[in-house]
Amino acid sequence: MSPAPLFDRHMLEALVCPVTHGSLQYDAERQELVSKSAGLAFPIRDGIPVMLVDEARRLDG
Repeated sequence: MSPAPLFDRHMLEALVCPVTHGSLQYDAERQELVSKSAGLAFPIRDGIPVMLVDEARRLDG
């Protein structure tokens, strides 16, 4: 099985948080896009960001 494709960081420039419309930070280790303003982390699956609030992980603290 081949490794999952990497997230294209250039895509980050076009993406915003669906809740706050603010900027996102790429967490390469967890394969997530993080919205600190919304307190959510959106998963990246097979190189594709899943920008659904229902799929997002709530940030602690």
